[in-house]
Amino acid sequence: MPRQAVDRERVLVIAPHSSYRTPAFLNAADKLGVDVLFASEGKHSVVSVYADGLHIDLHDSNGAMEAILEEAKRRPFVGVIGTDDPTTEIAALAAQELRLPHNPLSAVKVARRKDLARALLLEKGIPVPNHHRINLRRPLAPQADNVRFPCVLKPIALSASRGVIRADDRTQFVQSCIRIDRLLQSEEAKERDTILAEDFIPGIEVAVEGMLTGGQLNILAFFDKPDPLDGPYFEETYYVTPSRLNRNTLQRIQQRIAEGCAAYGLREGPIHAECRVNDQDVWILEVAARTIGGLCGQLLSFGTGQSLEELVLAHAMGLPFVSTQEKAEGAGVLMIPTPSAGMLRRVEGVLAAEHVPFIEEVSILVRPGHRLVPWPEGSSYLGFIFARAPTPEQAEAALRQAHACLNFVVAPVWDLNPKTVTTTEAV
Repeated sequence: MPRQAVDRERVLVIAPHSSYRTPAFLNAADKLGVDVLFASEGKHSVVSVYADGLHIDLHDSNGAMEAILEEAKRRPFVGVIGTDDPTTEIAALAAQELRLPHNPLSAVKVARRKDLARALLLEKGIPVPNHHRINLRRPLAPQADNVRFPCVLKPIALSASRGVIRADDRTQFVQSCIRIDRLLQSEEAKERDTILAEDFIPGIEVAVEGMLTGGQLNILAFFDKPDPLDGPYFEETYYVTPSRLNRNTLQRIQQRIAEGCAAYGLREGPIHAECRVNDQDVWILEVAARTIGGLCGQLLSFGTGQSLEELVLAHAMGLPFVSTQEKAEGAGVLMIPTPSAGMLRRVEGVLAAEHVPFIEEVSILVRPGHRLVPWPEGSSYLGFIFARAPTPEQAEAALRQAHACLNFVVAPVWDLNPKTVTTTEAV
């Protein structure tokens, strides 16, 4: 029987305003019979869970801690969750102050910083590509002397492949560094003077969802990325599960990610990892101290009948981890890529896409009049297409067929301000 509200435990969920994850966590909390309080910057939001929640400044950790600790005195929390990259450090600090299970703050910082992560993996003897920090405030051409081509240039703290560009020679190296610099300056990124240059790693790319309990890694799902991600930009598109890789390869991936978590010092909660796999080795691209981003979490349902958010909440509440197995059926998601820069006029073919066999949902998130910005400067997808089918092959085929039904009518936009960064500039 559900517990009465006065007896319900409470979890603090720290989320950016309008996070995609909010409805999923609310549904999960309802199923588990637990209350959640959202801490965000949404003081003036029209969304009730933000407006009625705890209001903090994600850029002021001291002020945020004061507000969280004061709220905990009023009614305690049994767990703290950070839903997205900007919230993981505050969540770790809050859990530490409240003496709840948490990752060390140092580990969460490393997971968010590509340069620190690479250095630590190298120190622990874990294979990493040849890499160098590039100082954007110094002349760029001489810094290319230490770089092997092709290379990949990356902001050290942005996620979702934003600002990630492949350069095949010195000219592209300099031009790409300038382009990334413009992006970082326009966004006033905290780490905007330094980027990472590393060898391009050929091979297939795999994403992994996992849960850490006392340093023990449990795999929730392996995702194949069937499209080759060879650049020059690296926008995510298709995720398909269960993986079609052989058992030995999946075991190698799991072992390497476990080694990465241990190297970073991550011990508790969800992780989302990205790897490249080739004949040489398994290479960690990142291990983030959070779940998969966007709406992609709804792709997952486990043998226990729980959603990803239910598992995360249950872990935060200190409930025993129940080993989960991916369902035998195939599932997939397409993060709909932005076809071109400009103003969206309309989206055609949605009904046809929804009627493709095995398609569960076509969710278009942008509206007519929205200005589209492709990768590497872009930061949001046009929407998501979800599929479930008897096999992963059928799920992937359904996603591709549904995507082919869609037509995004985009009008060009001319920016008359020469100082404004636009995505139509030639690199």
